[in-house]
Amino acid sequence: MADKEFFTPEEAAQRNFSVTQDRPDPPGSVGSYNALWFDRGEVAEDLRTALIVDPPNGRLPTRPETDQRAQERRAYLRDHPADSWLDRSNWDRCITYHGVPPVSTGYNNTYQILQTPTHVAIRVENIHDVRIIPIDGRPKLSDAIRQWNGDSRAYWEGDTLVVETANFSDQTVHRFPSSRDTRAVERYTRVSEDRIDYQFTIEDPTVYTQPWTAVRPMPRLDDYIIYEYACHEGNYAMTNILLAERSQEAARARQQDEQ
Repeated sequence: MADKEFFTPEEAAQRNFSVTQDRPDPPGSVGSYNALWFDRGEVAEDLRTALIVDPPNGRLPTRPETDQRAQERRAYLRDHPADSWLDRSNWDRCITYHGVPPVSTGYNNTYQILQTPTHVAIRVENIHDVRIIPIDGRPKLSDAIRQWNGDSRAYWEGDTLVVETANFSDQTVHRFPSSRDTRAVERYTRVSEDRIDYQFTIEDPTVYTQPWTAVRPMPRLDDYIIYEYACHEGNYAMTNILLAERSQEAARARQQDEQ
């Protein structure tokens, strides 16, 4: 959808039909999921073709060196998928997944927002993150203190809750290119009883040529229940991943010896 900002109603209807039509699910694969797990979603009410609204082309304004680093990282992981637990993602390690700001993924994309006089808590369904954000004007953390999801402070601009986050860890991995210098500004605006308009802007001159902004609606789900997200199915998945890679390494070594 290059340079096309909105779907036509007809295009949106066709895409929604392709998602919801009754057809056999494709088979799964060993060690992965089948299609039953995934929430493909539908085109949002605003008919946008991309979450990113600035730049207008809907694309991340990454620097060439950012793309090069990403290619090098992918190449490394192809050859070293599990040398140690540090080669696995923060999600695999059951630390965090969506990051800040949260970007939807294949499933478990629900958020629960709670408010007290001094704090806002945002609970993310996927991997059970809970962000506890002060709104009482307290000072930010020292720049020397780094956290997985950064340090967030919030304030009100009229009916909009503005959340500013910085102080990310060197090990933080977002759903988009980032660094320890990434700064996020989120804006939550209730536009009706059953919808919040959510907007976030990312700024990081070391990664991007300019700040970029994305938007998406958050519909209210009164009957939805957030259940426990049980990472690692009892916390043995990481052990199995590393053991399997050691087994494959041994098999490759035997094969080389036989040649």
